[in-house]
Amino acid sequence: MKKILFILILLLPFLGISQQQEDVKVGLVLSGGGAKGLAHIGVLKVIEESGIKIDYIGGSSMGAIVGALYASGYTSHQLDSIFHEINFNILIQDDIPRSSKTFYEKEDTEKYALTLPFDNFKVGFPSGLSKGQNIYNLISRLTMHLGDVRDFSKLPIPFFCIASNIETGEQVVLDHGSLAKAVSASGAIPSIFSPIKIEGKLLTDGGVTNNYPVKELRDRGAELIIGVDVQDSLMDRKQLRGVFDILTQISNFRTISDMREKIKQTDIYIKPNIKGFSVLSFEKGSAIIDSGEVAGKLKIERFKEIALKQKNRKEEVKKIPLIDSININALTIEGNNSYPRAYILGKLKLKYNYNYSQLDLNKGINQLAATGNFDRINYSLIPNNNAYTLAMQLEESQNKTFLRLALHYDDVYKSGALVNLTKKSSIFTNDVASLDIILGDNFRYNFQYYVDKGYYWSVGVKSRYNSFTKGVPFDFINENLGVEGSGINKIEVDYQDYTNQVYVETLFQQIFSFGMGLEQKYLKVTSETLGDFDENERPSSVFDKSHYYSAFGYLKLDSFDNKYFPTKGLFFDGDFHLYLFSSDYNENFSEFSIAKGAVGYVVSPFNRFTTKISSEVGFRVGNESTNILNFSLGGYGNDFINNFVPFYGYDYISISGDSYIKGLVELDYEIFHKNHITGSFNFANVGNRLFSTGDWFTAPDYTGYALGYGIETLLGPLEAKYSFSPENKKGNWFFSIGFWF
Repeated sequence: MKKILFILILLLPFLGISQQQEDVKVGLVLSGGGAKGLAHIGVLKVIEESGIKIDYIGGSSMGAIVGALYASGYTSHQLDSIFHEINFNILIQDDIPRSSKTFYEKEDTEKYALTLPFDNFKVGFPSGLSKGQNIYNLISRLTMHLGDVRDFSKLPIPFFCIASNIETGEQVVLDHGSLAKAVSASGAIPSIFSPIKIEGKLLTDGGVTNNYPVKELRDRGAELIIGVDVQDSLMDRKQLRGVFDILTQISNFRTISDMREKIKQTDIYIKPNIKGFSVLSFEKGSAIIDSGEVAGKLKIERFKEIALKQKNRKEEVKKIPLIDSININALTIEGNNSYPRAYILGKLKLKYNYNYSQLDLNKGINQLAATGNFDRINYSLIPNNNAYTLAMQLEESQNKTFLRLALHYDDVYKSGALVNLTKKSSIFTNDVASLDIILGDNFRYNFQYYVDKGYYWSVGVKSRYNSFTKGVPFDFINENLGVEGSGINKIEVDYQDYTNQVYVETLFQQIFSFGMGLEQKYLKVTSETLGDFDENERPSSVFDKSHYYSAFGYLKLDSFDNKYFPTKGLFFDGDFHLYLFSSDYNENFSEFSIAKGAVGYVVSPFNRFTTKISSEVGFRVGNESTNILNFSLGGYGNDFINNFVPFYGYDYISISGDSYIKGLVELDYEIFHKNHITGSFNFANVGNRLFSTGDWFTAPDYTGYALGYGIETLLGPLEAKYSFSPENKKGNWFFSIGFWF
């Protein structure tokens, strides 16, 4: 018995060591590297497979994003599924779904290629290409199950991340507060994402100051550290092909130098093969994740040894609760100094004690972001008596004036350079004044002042001058304007339109925009081809030079996901004008009205294949002598003024009448990303008194086909179309470059 006791006493220290080994605390450090950080997911798959339980996680940049979600309770396979479903182009570019924008915001964001701050008439530049709002929204949605956890050590796995103070150049350890905001700050890649304010500090990418926080992880109690390094290696001179490559190389000098010491502090160091990938290679996500898994499997035996020492601390994987319904019974707002609470509530479409889905909440946040009035919209859901309090922290934009630029070419207006000046909050907090000046072959301008009252009646004023010169068949002029002549095939028509409107509008059933107002229009239509005088001693080259006064109303619906290359959605645009008075240059005016409407439906039955079906109709009631506002069909384009209607197979202003009905079927195949092949077929009946005679319900008098190629670019769509009509046996090429304006 004494011998056994003596042996136990001798073995006691070794038993203590064994117990200590079984309690080993494992830390995981994940470096930044942009898209290359997806390799962390592959390594995590192998770690889980080996049975290791991670006790602490620290990361920077993309390592912070992956690490935060893993620390929140997601498994590696769940993370794999999440990142495969993400559209990183939308995420990085902060694209706001078109459905979240008002009609004014849609028009405002679909014709400018470049927007710059212009306060005090000084051109500024944004602090990043993206505000990072979509990344914040994603992390916030994925961590909603954490409730009001503000201490990151209370997460399923204790976590921290690194950010960089852009004013002092010092690292900042983030281990409390809003997890979504902390991770967004750590991943705010300079020049790509704007810096983020946290506790009075302006923070950017953690990789700038500490891209591999191994020491900080050790200081928090990690006894054995697994490190995954996806940082760049230095490039040779052949790879340094541009300014971005050189700047990246310079920024890597310090981090690569630091890694020599940090590798020594890492017990198991993993360096996935990420050659051939860049910080923005998100489209190659599957291959990057696989590279991490391959690198992890090289250490699988070491992992299994560690897992054996943790056998007494294994935990079952807890399923993250799926929150489908969110009942919000309270709202707190911080930072809304200029915009009233009612304005924010209206944009969010928030009703208390009403069940929302996460999609509904995200759409409300997008609607608030679409105004452009806020640099950041931070929010969290705090549990409150079987419901939630929506706590919002807003950062209002200090930029109120903007300079916007765009370029365009088409076959009617020819070349044009657009310079826009936009001023917000000039009279009222929620107003916008915008002036477009178009310089080029045809001078034009557009002015709009709009007071946005959301679901109440909004008020607007518009003014425009539009002009173009176009060759028109003489038979067309003779038939519609009563001009006689001989030996003339074609004449050049100068068309000038000066229109002013005052209107009110509101949203109807939350998806329709309904408006009405008063309009003054001055039309001057002339031709230098004809220079004689008519029987009333007026130049026959002047077809009209009259002011028209009208009342109008409209109803719009637009749920297309893209204006130029939609893949889904509905469209409706109905307009009615009652022309009451005129200065009557041709002395033939009497009251008349014009009604027109268009409806379209877009569906994508197969991947990359889209079908668009649309129909239009228009007619005039009343005076049959005033033909200048008749419907004129022909050509290709967007945003035509008055009653000009595009129609494949015929040149611009080739077909005319006081009524028409048109159908269009268009097929679009995205042959590769943002490159489209389109095939179109349209048909129409056009004439005078088309609907009263019943001629609209006959076989089409006019048909046309078109085959085109289009590319989506930062300047807008680049398109070339060849159209043909079997009736006139002629083909036409149409070209356009850039956003239409």
